[in-house]
Amino acid sequence: MAFLFGANRRQKQPTDIARSIKDLLRRLWNEPPSPKVDEELGRQMAQMKLIVQGTPEVECSPEQVQQLVQCIIQEDILFDLARSIRKLPFEARKDAQIIFAHILRWKPANGRSSEPAISYLVSKRPEIIVELCRGYEYPESALPCGTILRQAIMQDSITAIILYDESKPGERAVQISEVDVRRQESCQGLFWNFFNWINKGSFEVSADAFNTFRDILTRHKTMVAQYLSTNFEEFFSRYNTLLIQSDSYVTKRQSIKLLGEILLDRANYNVMTAYVDRGAHLKLCMNLLKDDRKMVQYEGFHVFKVFVANPNKSTAVQRILINNRDRLLKFLPKFLEDRTDDDQFTDEKSFLVRQIELLPAEPADSRPQAVGGVGVGAVA
Repeated sequence: MAFLFGANRRQKQPTDIARSIKDLLRRLWNEPPSPKVDEELGRQMAQMKLIVQGTPEVECSPEQVQQLVQCIIQEDILFDLARSIRKLPFEARKDAQIIFAHILRWKPANGRSSEPAISYLVSKRPEIIVELCRGYEYPESALPCGTILRQAIMQDSITAIILYDESKPGERAVQISEVDVRRQESCQGLFWNFFNWINKGSFEVSADAFNTFRDILTRHKTMVAQYLSTNFEEFFSRYNTLLIQSDSYVTKRQSIKLLGEILLDRANYNVMTAYVDRGAHLKLCMNLLKDDRKMVQYEGFHVFKVFVANPNKSTAVQRILINNRDRLLKFLPKFLEDRTDDDQFTDEKSFLVRQIELLPAEPADSRPQAVGGVGVGAVA
């Protein structure tokens, strides 16, 4: 595959293109904005994309791809690219996303080793993952960085870096060998920024950040179950306040749906039992049933049913359900009654009605449980 530049039409090797891009990225940061630098960077990025992706007419050369990947790793170009995506011209940002995707999944022809770029990120340069996450701080880089991240976090080691990194800008990121899953986080690290990126970003940034947030919490179940158990109080305090009660309809609905998925996943059994033990959580959920938007009501129902179906209800949860028994028995049969084609939903409503009818007159569990938040008449 030939790559021709300038009047001399000299063929440039993959290593030459990679080093040219590294130099141009340095100039992007250290020099005043220059259309010439932007133009040349866009041209070089397009050529690098052709090396890793090929064209409909010409397949990429495995030898050239290997040369390119080795040079990119040796020259630490992935870090330079990750932190610079927001500064790239528009087309170059799209090319960067494609380049990252191909390089992260590339393996040598012998197939004996894992993806070298992933190994490099995890063992030598976790700061690349940190920079990609911080791409959500800028609208220009949010979507390309998010796409790259969702591919990267298919690896559990990458997810661990996001969950456990607590570095500040310019500092060394967490190393996998340093991760202690039993230690409670300071809740000021990289992962916790997703709450703000989802809650305070523009619609596009918020939606993309939520997609990445959901993948982090659902792909590697054992790891995340441990993380949520260890950081239960702070995680669900923020989740319930910033996401479930978000002013954004999309964020609110997606967050309720994700909460239901988390609670109903067997891997999160201990998390589920802790969550449905809280009277305050039940009150929050009961208020969702009264939201004026039907899809919020529907997603809220799937969380509410976990409380009612739990055979080991806490004293606080029993008390709220008992005090609201009559209201609930009138409310539930008419709840979203227009969903006539959803047999499972209808069956689940009937089951909950029966469970509420069978509640004792007084709570059977004498365990002490603090009850705060909205009054129990909220579902009148």
